[in-house]
Amino acid sequence: MAFRPLPAQATTKLLREAKPLQSLFVQAQRLDRLQQLLETQLQPAARPHCHVASWREGSLLLIVTDGHWATRLRYQQNRLLRQLGALDEFAGLARILIKVQPRTQVVTPKRTVELTESAAETLHEAAEGISNPQLKAALERLASRSRKTRPDDQA
Repeated sequence: MAFRPLPAQATTKLLREAKPLQSLFVQAQRLDRLQQLLETQLQPAARPHCHVASWREGSLLLIVTDGHWATRLRYQQNRLLRQLGALDEFAGLARILIKVQPRTQVVTPKRTVELTESAAETLHEAAEGISNPQLKAALERLASRSRKTRPDDQA
């Protein structure tokens, strides 16, 4: 008995017919709408640092990027309760919970530019004809990035 993969379906059809995906999609849309409403009540500087995590049973859970923003939001908590509670989507809002979840830092690899030996020679030759000492030094530093002239590659 061979495995037969299911035929590919359009994403809109999947979202309409698959119950687990449909409920997940509806929940994501609801959180997005709540996020938009929250942002109308926040100061512009706080908007990128505060996100709606959940809204259920009268409790709104907000995730902030650091303790600084958590403290600032806690000072504004009563005002936010009042203003958000007046909106239909937040009817029954009783409390706002604020949790700190630092952003994960993505480590970007260092850009390393490999310089060929011929390019390094060309830069050295160009530096010899330059009278400006700063430009001459800059060209020689650039030329020293050649694979041949790097000390760690010689070993």
